[in-house]
Amino acid sequence: MTTMTTPSVKKQSTLRRVLQYVGRYPVSLLGTIVFAVVTVAATLCVPVFFGNAVDHIVGKGAVDWKGVRVCFIEVGVAAAVAALSQWLLSLCNNRISCNVVRDIRKDAFDKIGKLPLQYIDTHPHGDTVSRVVADADQFSDGLLMGFTQFFTGVMTILGTVAFMLVTNWKIGLVVVIVSPASLMVAKFVTSHTHKFFVEQTATRGEQTAFVEEAISGLKTTQAFAHEDENEEKFNEINARLEKSSMNAIFYSSLTNPSTRFINNLVYALVAMLGGFAVMGGGFAVHGFTVGGLTKFLSYANQYTKPFNEITGVITELKSAFASAARIFELIDEREEIPDTGNSVLGAERKVAGDVILKNVDFSYDKTRKLIENLSLDVRQGQRIAIVGRTGSGKTTLINLLMRFYDVDGGQVCVDGKDVRDVTRRSLRENYGMVLQETWLKNATVRENLKLGAPSATDEEMIAAAKAAHAHSFIKRMEKGYDTVLGAGGGLSEGHKQLL
Repeated sequence: MTTMTTPSVKKQSTLRRVLQYVGRYPVSLLGTIVFAVVTVAATLCVPVFFGNAVDHIVGKGAVDWKGVRVCFIEVGVAAAVAALSQWLLSLCNNRISCNVVRDIRKDAFDKIGKLPLQYIDTHPHGDTVSRVVADADQFSDGLLMGFTQFFTGVMTILGTVAFMLVTNWKIGLVVVIVSPASLMVAKFVTSHTHKFFVEQTATRGEQTAFVEEAISGLKTTQAFAHEDENEEKFNEINARLEKSSMNAIFYSSLTNPSTRFINNLVYALVAMLGGFAVMGGGFAVHGFTVGGLTKFLSYANQYTKPFNEITGVITELKSAFASAARIFELIDEREEIPDTGNSVLGAERKVAGDVILKNVDFSYDKTRKLIENLSLDVRQGQRIAIVGRTGSGKTTLINLLMRFYDVDGGQVCVDGKDVRDVTRRSLRENYGMVLQETWLKNATVRENLKLGAPSATDEEMIAAAKAAHAHSFIKRMEKGYDTVLGAGGGLSEGHKQLL
């Protein structure tokens, strides 16, 4: 029976995994909670002090200047405490966000090194790069905003509700009853934005892949005068990205004004009911003064503000989790089949190099046959040329010998050992391989030559370069073996292959 993963389950899984990464930093997380509480508490104390100051000046000729001075000192202290705790809160949030994204990027890059060659061959390189770089940045921004505003927003709502109920429980109850309308509007809007953010991140990855392909193949593009077709394809992808981005931005931008409209209605309702209460109307409670109304209006304003922030955070988190899901898809990809055998090729003696293929069957696409019942016996010292049409399997034989792929049937043996019974590392250490498509590190000639043998001495390196007829052109380079090769270093394909 086939099971399907619903979008809601996928989002829950993404959230759970993000929380697992966040949980690695309990000290910073605890600091976030503590400093958020202190920030909110200090901020909520300010309206109390201002309300008390108002009560000290109510009444003709009855101004209590000493009391007013005390209130303003209290406001200054509360503001200083709020500013300091807000700064410490930001430090904790930045630490969590940067560390979590660093860990996710590290896991993603580690996974790339463990992926089978089949994944690299069948997935656009630019899309993979986009997941590790662009999607991680998008996730980092959303996570930082979430931790910065979500905790303080929730605590501000809870704190202001408590203060309002204590100050005037009747009006406070009205505010609590009316406020869910803002949440319902926000939920309606944000529920319709997630699909657009998913589409946006996927199209961005497609665009990155196409740009990477266009740049790497620019010489071929120009040789076949294919620039117009490439531009047309890019414009088509760019138009789709623009459309998905505009949809995501438009619908997410509806959140703030719609919730702000309802919150302004709540504020007006509080002002009207508070005025009646001060004059002894139906919502009056004992001790509710003009200063109390000032406090209440401040709390009503502070109470509604976090709803706007939280709904904005939710919208940003939708985009962040869409990006995180793409990164986790990469991290969850099936790794290369681990070595089943622990024997090491050449551990007992020097490798002779006898290669035998016994009734080998292999195909990349299991519905289309490629190599069937191939047998080959190559002994030490022999030179064998494999000749055939393009696509007949010449490069595939190298992939099987190096265990970039494993055979579907039969055996590939080196010195009488099935290559599947020895570790890939020991197998590949005994090959010298010159690829059709050369690749050089953005490093010195010395570092490139020692890539396969880091412990080799300079004398051994120079001897190898001379044997490959590369020493002469290396010495003619600006800094010889210490010349940095950036993007190929301006070398010809022949020189790259010699290196």
